[in-house]
Amino acid sequence: MRLLFAVCTALFLSQFASAADWPQWQGPDRTNVSQETGLLKSWPAGGPNKVWVSAEAGLGYAGMAVVGDTLYTLGARDDQECLIALNVSDGTEKWSTAISDVLSNGWGDGPRSTPTVVGEHVYALSGTGTLACANAADGNIVWKAKAEDFGGRKPNWGYCESVLVDGDKVVWTPGGKQGAVVALNRKTGEKIWQSSQFTDGAQYSSIIIAEHAGRRQYIQLVQQALFGLDAESGDLLWQTDWPGKTAVIPTPIFHDGFVYITSGYGVGCKLVKLSDSNEVTEVYANQSMKNHHGGVLRLGDHVFGYSDGVGWLCQDFATGEMVWRERSELGKGCLTFADGCYYLVDEKGGNVVLVDASASGWQERGRFVLDPQTERRNPKGKIWTHPTIANGRMYLRDQELIISYDIRDAQ
Repeated sequence: MRLLFAVCTALFLSQFASAADWPQWQGPDRTNVSQETGLLKSWPAGGPNKVWVSAEAGLGYAGMAVVGDTLYTLGARDDQECLIALNVSDGTEKWSTAISDVLSNGWGDGPRSTPTVVGEHVYALSGTGTLACANAADGNIVWKAKAEDFGGRKPNWGYCESVLVDGDKVVWTPGGKQGAVVALNRKTGEKIWQSSQFTDGAQYSSIIIAEHAGRRQYIQLVQQALFGLDAESGDLLWQTDWPGKTAVIPTPIFHDGFVYITSGYGVGCKLVKLSDSNEVTEVYANQSMKNHHGGVLRLGDHVFGYSDGVGWLCQDFATGEMVWRERSELGKGCLTFADGCYYLVDEKGGNVVLVDASASGWQERGRFVLDPQTERRNPKGKIWTHPTIANGRMYLRDQELIISYDIRDAQ
């Protein structure tokens, strides 16, 4: 079974460019764990070398995908949400394409998702629910689809999902009574299937792929349920309840037949085990990890992330027990992982911290404060864009500002 999973994972990753690229939300395999090596294990005072600053990203909280010499993101410019491509060498704009009207929201206008780059195309979902496929080279639109065309209804804070591309399909969650999840032909935009057996509304999480018991499936989390769909047909394979409140955001984690989920607003975390016949058994449910939207990641036997009211936390994946927590002045934030270290960004002050990945406790390897920071952020908003690591660079974003850092170890 593990061999099958490894083969299928290799096939999934082969559709993307280089192992050092970051072509979609949470990296090539959506685990938020980079395979890159040769990076700095500690930072000098003031942080790693700043390569460039771009003020061309537009407003919003969208993430960044990097493939080859191009960074792709989304941003609001005037009254349009735009798909934007920048040169990774100097941050200058290659092209931009308007894909929808701007999402207006009391916490800050603009898009929230991360583009997905596969081959010659880039796929992006606007905050208002327009999915666009564009040519990666020049931004020309190939096709568009709207969530409302599939019965979708925009959630309170807009569509935040980063769409999944798997083979010939682009898979996303418009939500609604016609079927929560839709698979489209990624080249034409034509519908392949819609999950009529599961009809909950959309939330803010993103779909992951799992190979389990010889069957490929898509796993997604919404407000009141975690569920799995057959990748070929969209049929419902299994579901389990989730007592989500207000907003359910973090991406699920699948590992060796187990699925881990977490959300904030006092809800907590849960681990379930899938049988070969897709029966669901709860392993644990507790409040050790209550992650709002900064994300969690699994590294070996442990889960790491920020737990509301607790702090930065290392948790045993199998048992749910807390291994350690760090209640430093570093507050709530987002993270990623590369080459033995966690990269953390705190949402309020913009502190960027390098932490050694250890089950024995918090071992800080450097920090600096993000500079510059935007003057255009909504007063209710914070630094919510997750960091991206690709080809020896770290990319951080605060609204219209994207900053590139060289994090390679020169030795």
